Parts: sequence; C-alpha cells; structure tokens
Amino acid sequence: MKMANPYSRRDFVALSVAGPLVGWLPWFRPKELAVGDARFRIVRNRRSTRRYVLLDGDQDAARQVLLHHMESQRGTAYLIEGAAREVGIGGGKLDPNRMFSRAGADKSLRSLNPGWNEGQVTAALDLLDSQREKLLDALIPPDRGLLIALGSGGAASATDAAATAEQRSLPQPDTPQAFYLCTDRGDYQALAASPYNVVLSRHVRARDDGSLERRASARDVRFLHIETRPGDGAAQRDMLVWAEAHLR
Repeated sequence: MKMANPYSRRDFVALSVAGPLVGWLPWFRPKELAVGDARFRIVRNRRSTRRYVLLDGDQDAARQVLLHHMESQRGTAYLIEGAAREVGIGGGKLDPNRMFSRAGADKSLRSLNPGWNEGQVTAALDLLDSQREKLLDALIPPDRGLLIALGSGGAASATDAAATAEQRSLPQPDTPQAFYLCTDRGDYQALAASPYNVVLSRHVRARDDGSLERRASARDVRFLHIETRPGDGAAQRDMLVWAEAHLR
C-alpha cells in the first residue's frame, strides 16, 4: 500500500532552499520569517489550509488572542515581533500594512521618512521587492484555504468600509469599529448570518495601497480581516471563534 506523503510541496521547496544538510531532516521548519527588519514568529499546530497573520506589533490584545487560538486550532500563524506600529528597513520606518506592493510601500516610506533622498527610498523598495514574494508564499494558503488577519486600527470602521464595498451587512451600527472584511463572496454569505458587521471588499481595480487585502483580492485569495477597537481582545476572540465555526 502506498503511504500518504505527510509533507507538502512547499515543505520540500523550503528544505531544498535551506541546504542539503537540512534536507536530511524532514522535521525541520523555520520558526521565523524576515522581510527587511520585520521579523515574523511562526506558530504551527498540525497541518491545515488555514493561515493567520498579525501585522501590527502594537496590538498586544490581538497577539494574545491569536496565540491562545493556535493552542487548539489547526493552522499556521505569522505574528510580527516587536511592540511598535512600524517596522525598520534601511535605517528608516515602514508601515507593515503597506508593504505588499511597491506602490504602497513607496508612499509609506516617503511619509514616515521625510528626510530620505531618492536613493534611500529606491534601495528600501528594491529590498522589499526581493523579499515580498517569500512572505506572500508563506501567507497564501494552499487549496483555496483561508487567510485570517487580526487588527485593531482604531480609525477603521465598518461604515467607512461599507461605503465602497460590494456588499455589506451591518447588524451592529452602533459598534462600527468591530467588523469582518472579506474578499470571498461565499465567505461573505456565511458571515452575513453572524451577529457582527461584515463587508465584502473585492476592489481589484482600486488604487493600490499596498495592503494585504488588496493583494489578496488581486490574487483571488480568500482573505478575512477581523477588526475591533484597540485592546478589545474579547471581541476579537468572539469574532474569530464565530468565523472558525462557520467558514469551511
């Protein structure tokens, strides 16, 4: 009887890149991923097509929710390290929520580093270009799996997102800072039955802001962002649990 292969194609690619010695160690998997000066801690719990990401280092409540969630939920989580909103690159600062395209990163670098010259901006952008796909390859789930991001932006609201969304369900208009933002119509239909605000955003042709949402939309990736007020770990936990229970 032919035994099932317990390792994915990505596992073997990672092993081959790591070198011939590591190739003899099938249990080896990196525990960290770097893009510029940004470091992502990798937390795994058995094989699954679920991926999770925390991009904001200053959101400790969301970090704790995700770490606790991974103790029982199958999947792989990528949690940015550090306690600052921005990450370092080339001696300057970058908003990690804008690093998923050159255009978005360019705008962020110029805004956060007003003293930089064109050479410094270009060098940082070129570095990101050389490393971005490595991060995206890790984050994008195989087999139409789901990528879930946790965040607490503070200024973001379901009302603002709904203004340009394809579809929206707002059962909690008095709590606009707590909402789901998804890119898949099937996921939207399931989430619209929840007690939480939800918007469907598929602005593939919209202005490229460098966000993970825009990149996921462009690549037809199932992406779900769970947004709450800063520090509201209870809401993040409840919304994450509901999504896990109702999305395939």
